[in-house]
Amino acid sequence: MRLSAETPLPASVQAPGYDRASQAAGIAHIGIGAFHRAHQAVYTDDAMGAGERDWGIVGVSLRSPGVAAQLNPQDGLYTVSTRSAAGTGLRLIGAVQKVLVAADEPQAVIDAIAASPTHIVSFTVTEKGYLRRSDGTLDLDAAKGPSSLYRFIGAGLSARKAKGLPGLTLLSCDNLANNGAVLKALMRQYLAVEYPVLVDWFDRECRCPATMVDRIVPATTNADRAAIEAELGVRDEGAVVTEGFSQWVIEDDFAGPRPRWEKVGAQLVADVAPYETAKLRMLNGAHSALAYIGLGAGHDYVYQAIADPAIRPLIERLMRDEAAPTIDAAPGQDLAAYADALMDRFANPALDHRLIQIAMDGSQKIPQRWLETLAWHQARGARCSSLEAAIAAWIAFLRSDHPIDDPLADKLRAVAAATDAMQMLFGEGGLIASGWRPEI
Repeated sequence: MRLSAETPLPASVQAPGYDRASQAAGIAHIGIGAFHRAHQAVYTDDAMGAGERDWGIVGVSLRSPGVAAQLNPQDGLYTVSTRSAAGTGLRLIGAVQKVLVAADEPQAVIDAIAASPTHIVSFTVTEKGYLRRSDGTLDLDAAKGPSSLYRFIGAGLSARKAKGLPGLTLLSCDNLANNGAVLKALMRQYLAVEYPVLVDWFDRECRCPATMVDRIVPATTNADRAAIEAELGVRDEGAVVTEGFSQWVIEDDFAGPRPRWEKVGAQLVADVAPYETAKLRMLNGAHSALAYIGLGAGHDYVYQAIADPAIRPLIERLMRDEAAPTIDAAPGQDLAAYADALMDRFANPALDHRLIQIAMDGSQKIPQRWLETLAWHQARGARCSSLEAAIAAWIAFLRSDHPIDDPLADKLRAVAAATDAMQMLFGEGGLIASGWRPEI
């Protein structure tokens, strides 16, 4: 039996605190993977439970039908299992109404973006989904492709303007420095070529706030699904597993209505940059270092790697001595306490966060996670021993038998095999310390 709207819930499972059937869809979310379902969708579910109306989510998968196959037979429902050393909790999330597969029903995606109740289009498409060239500009050829987010947003905005509807808030929730401004610049480049008459309207009617998102969400395993089925009484193919900690910082710059996410734990601020920089350089930077160093030491999970006495001091030094000094903290932002919390989160033995999952797409992640920190110290005549160890571990990973899930996998393996090339890239004064970004 599969989970559905008719499933009677055990008393131990928290149910949505609102009538799902009476809610319109105010959000289209592109890239509806596990992270979104454990993060933004939970905040939205909580907001509707607190009385906000008409913020249901239409999920969009650009390529894979996997999430649609998980959620659509379950009426969009799924569970979130929160795990910590103190125990677990299970709740049902009702915010997602359906999932569209863009490759199969492109017009339905455009229609969802152009629908009158839609006010926000949000994104978790990972760094590589933004299709940037090495100089940060848009790869226009890729952006015209069938699975490009720009194709759907451009067509949806064009349809909205033709119908006399207002613009949208485009909300990037990906780990990109200054993600709102990046999305806006890339979107304008696309519109200038494909929909030039929309550019002024886009500038006037649409907003792209910056965000910082933080929650550790490992890939769900069959063992996770079996444990959830034992408690729930039915099979939940869309289940996600996560930690208790969650943070969402959003620039308060919206084109129109929005859920009052701040009522349920989100922070609405004038400037996201200090929070975003701390997360990218401290959490994400440490995560990538843990992945490559930990895999090289034979570990499988984050909690194993951080417990290794040869690794833990490197990660402590990376966060406290290398990354933290480069960050201009906001008033009240305690970076030492943040580092303490991160170490505790990494050590959570109840969360099986696989290092190989974090190691994916290193060419897209490393520039914003490591290079700014390296450049900051280099400008002051200092070196970063922990980040240098992480870079060495990344090179060793590229030379290893581990599977490399990266859009530049073939190029990386070839470069990693050439000692002289690696010295050119990673040696003292080399390209990587000078702000190199791999060509996409």
